[in-house]
Amino acid sequence: MRASCGWGCRILASALFALSPLRRAEGSDPRAAAAARQLSTAVADVVERTLPSVVVVQTAAVRYRRFVDPFLRRGYAVPERLAGQGSGVVYDRAGRILTSAHVVQGAQEINIVFHDETIRKARLVGMDEASDVAVLQLEDARGLALAPIALGDSDAIRIGEFVVAIGSPFNLQGSVSFGVLSQKGRSVGVLPYEDFLQTDAAINPGNSGGPLVDIEGRMIGINAVIQTGGPAAAGNIGIGFAVPINFARRVAESLIKTGRFERPWIGIRPLEPDERPRRGAPPPNGSGLPIAEVFANTPAERGGLRAGDVIVEADGERIHALQDLLRVIVRRGIGETVNLSVRRGDRTLNLKLPTERMPDFDQMDR
Repeated sequence: MRASCGWGCRILASALFALSPLRRAEGSDPRAAAAARQLSTAVADVVERTLPSVVVVQTAAVRYRRFVDPFLRRGYAVPERLAGQGSGVVYDRAGRILTSAHVVQGAQEINIVFHDETIRKARLVGMDEASDVAVLQLEDARGLALAPIALGDSDAIRIGEFVVAIGSPFNLQGSVSFGVLSQKGRSVGVLPYEDFLQTDAAINPGNSGGPLVDIEGRMIGINAVIQTGGPAAAGNIGIGFAVPINFARRVAESLIKTGRFERPWIGIRPLEPDERPRRGAPPPNGSGLPIAEVFANTPAERGGLRAGDVIVEADGERIHALQDLLRVIVRRGIGETVNLSVRRGDRTLNLKLPTERMPDFDQMDR
């Protein structure tokens, strides 16, 4: 359990009170000014500790465009150099860098720029596009004073706590923004699996892969997605999303060990909303996830799940949609048990299902 907001909330309340028009009319309050200064100092201390861990991830690739000479009627492959930039953090003293998968996707060359402007080449260890997490390895870490970032607990942080986002938006290295954790468990429809942290700390293009840290300077998320004002807008409107570090760390460790994320599953396909009328299923009431199909020789089949069952709870958490169930399953290591409460007609069943590694469906189809 995390402590209540405590001194941080008291400092903020005192600071806001000190800055109100009424207080300015009556004269400044030295105690409130000191509280505001204490909050300001605390945030500055967090930034000072964290900045050496934050890096710029520069990428380059060559794409060939086909060009046809209309006179000679001959085709040419014209090389075009593509450059990109994002953010990242020093993950460990072995020279590994944690970033977003979309920052390095398709990159043929990767350079890491440290806070002191030192530049080193890196290679891709592995990435998981479904969770938008990637791990890089410095090709030469000699002479570098690596400062791995401290990792926090994204499950324990509470909505409303202060957070700081650090990265390189619009090529502005080491930019800092301050805000609060707006919500947890967000799904915005850009990735197959989403359990985003939402924040109002400004996140812009170039922040991707950088850290979202708590007021103690511990990384609680990887900045990944922003909500914009429309197709023509690219800037921040106070809604940004980060991959929770508890999940990202699990993905990163799997990438380091195997080069891929060993994703756990139980082997079911949920009933899609448009299938309900065809199957005579009742309309959704916000409670439970109906099962459309149970795949053969999977934990679900061996554990007794059937098509038509409704999963109501998983590990004590209420299940309303597929994202709720996925959130519980991916917290488990492969082989660990998920406890399900299942509604079957008028009965409620309690089933224990060990997870397995999700198969590679592309290879299975071949």
